[in-house]
Amino acid sequence: MATLSIKDVPEEILVRLRERAARNHRSLQGELMSLISEAVRPAGEVSAGLPTDAGAPWPHLGAGHHPGGTLAQVVPPTGIKSVAQIAREHRARFPRPLAGGALAVDILRAERDAR
Repeated sequence: MATLSIKDVPEEILVRLRERAARNHRSLQGELMSLISEAVRPAGEVSAGLPTDAGAPWPHLGAGHHPGGTLAQVVPPTGIKSVAQIAREHRARFPRPLAGGALAVDILRAERDAR
């Protein structure tokens, strides 16, 4: 694979790229690769990128549209899910908290106090 280098990137652009990468749960390198991939995608081809917000599993489909079934059955074409998508799946599988189990805070306190 080839390596690209961009020189003299203004600080403002770098900050915005880092913020965008964080919003999309990507590294700066991953975000740049996503942007470049989208830029060279042939016209009319459907994007298989990661979600850009919690409301839209795929940006080209729009919020609330889940092809092929329920959200739990849908996996983005890249095989990667957003944190929001995983959380919705877990809430669907476990609508009520487990009863009778220890609270996470109590487990963490016990671990901390054992040190």
